[in-house]
Amino acid sequence: MKMMALQFLPTPKEAPRDMDMKAEGSRNPALPVDGGSISRPLTESANCAACQKPIRERYLLKALDQFWHEDCLKCACCDCRLGEVGSTLFTKANLILCKRDYLRLFGTTGLCSACNKTIPAFEMVMRARGNVYHLECFACQQCNHRFCVGDRFYLHENKILCEYDYEERMVFANLPYNINSISLIKRQTQHLQLQQQQQQHHQQQQQQHDDRSSGYGSTDSVFDAK
Repeated sequence: MKMMALQFLPTPKEAPRDMDMKAEGSRNPALPVDGGSISRPLTESANCAACQKPIRERYLLKALDQFWHEDCLKCACCDCRLGEVGSTLFTKANLILCKRDYLRLFGTTGLCSACNKTIPAFEMVMRARGNVYHLECFACQQCNHRFCVGDRFYLHENKILCEYDYEERMVFANLPYNINSISLIKRQTQHLQLQQQQQQHHQQQQQQHDDRSSGYGSTDSVFDAK
């Protein structure tokens, strides 16, 4: 009986253990053959860690210090045979997982540059230069306008802006940036608003004067119906 061994390798900061599978005389071409390993028959019958039945097949797998039928060592999510899909498997929360499902459940793509929240692995994202965003977060960070296909956007000071807000910022950026210029803009704006209010008030007074001079509704009107 030939044996494929899965040896533990040190992992980075995460809690799950990443195990590298090496085949010893494996019949599976998808698994790398370890040229330095030698095939050795089992001297005694081994029971499968999954089904608890004796392993009588020609090949077996060893992982987590236990023996497995090739058909029994499967991903807990997608049920794929781990000996066939690659040379790495992961364990976390008492689950044995293939790499794809581990990343889908526990992996991360990074932090969203807009909301600073984690983006799960395999979730669709939007990218702008080195930034990554949730799809729902990819909007103008000034007016919250959601971009459609064909819309132009700008990355200014690490913020996404629509074309209108970007151009508005550029206009103000070209003005002399000092307290006097800002105060002047405010005074001019207030003056224009006051002029509009005075003009509206004058128009209302003129309309009331015209209504009175016409004689309509007056008890002294010479146009009263006979």
